[in-house]
Amino acid sequence: MTTLVTISNIQKEFSKGQIKTMALQDISLTIEKGEFIAISGPSGCGKSTLLSILGLLDTPTSGEYQLANINVKGLSVDECSKIRNQHIGYVFQSFNLIDSLSVYENVALPLEHRAKPPKDIEHLVQKQLAAVNMADRIDHSPNQLSGGQQQRVAIARALVGEPDLLLVDEPTGNLDSENGDAVMLLLKQLNQQGATIVMVTHDERYSQMASRHIRLFDGKIMVENSEVSE
Repeated sequence: MTTLVTISNIQKEFSKGQIKTMALQDISLTIEKGEFIAISGPSGCGKSTLLSILGLLDTPTSGEYQLANINVKGLSVDECSKIRNQHIGYVFQSFNLIDSLSVYENVALPLEHRAKPPKDIEHLVQKQLAAVNMADRIDHSPNQLSGGQQQRVAIARALVGEPDLLLVDEPTGNLDSENGDAVMLLLKQLNQQGATIVMVTHDERYSQMASRHIRLFDGKIMVENSEVSE
């Protein structure tokens, strides 16, 4: 297998006045291309902080992070933004779609930031919307869609740039069980088609769908299991 991500001895400390909180403690992790990893643990254990560091939305206090043979330590905000746009897709719990834009325009945004030709953008957007079964909603605005449909559009937007790594933060947190199950089935199918996925979830049922399950507690990896998911 090809190693996509290596993080070594990651620490993250937050300070508020005289109070310091260690959000992550000595986290080391290797992610291979094509894996589906679930990260779980109690509230406040560092799950979302770890995902934010993997997504270059936050920086560790200390430690090393290598993504696709790029050492990201010490890079500027602009450099991190460029790497994120080229290599990472991010799916948020709250969808983060822009209501004033159509479904097509929302999904096209990452490609426009790359200054892709309009014909290439059109092809890739239509391809990804078809992949998540949302092609018939291409001209709708997000507020005309259900929560499950909005999450599918958000996944299409994250995948449209063909990223090396798809990061998914509580993808079912704002969905009912039926829509949650449908989104998880979609993620499973995308992984079977080759997508490398790291997902934060509080739902034990969904964590069992991943090929690896990492449990955090107080900012540390407590248990790591490799599982054959159904």
